[in-house]
Amino acid sequence: MKQNSQLVPSFKWLIAIATLAFFALSIYGGSAFAHAKLVKSDPPNRATLSIAPKQIQLWFNEEIEGSFASISLHDADGKSVTDTSPETVPDDLKTVVLPLPEIAPGRYTVNFRILSTDGHVVESDYSFTLKNAEQ
Repeated sequence: MKQNSQLVPSFKWLIAIATLAFFALSIYGGSAFAHAKLVKSDPPNRATLSIAPKQIQLWFNEEIEGSFASISLHDADGKSVTDTSPETVPDDLKTVVLPLPEIAPGRYTVNFRILSTDGHVVESDYSFTLKNAEQ
């Protein structure tokens, strides 16, 4: 019986320390464990455009490893319409640009994959539509 009474206070201390550690990490660790996130794109997600874009530009909330970035544009059938690599913006290490060929009206999907400077890969996609100029 004496051993049980000694275990209970130790267990309570363990829970208290674990709870404190959890709150400390959630407050302080938010930025330490964050990965690059897309904050802006041109063309924007779900946009309907009447003029074909000349490029895709992606802005992230933190610096990325530009040499490891990949962006591709796919038509409604899933066929890639780009064959070039994205370029980094020399004075903005949070931004990458992909020059585009002329594209026809239709729905397009932008696929991107980047490497955060913290070493994590971020991969996602979004879409936009190019309508006929006569509409």
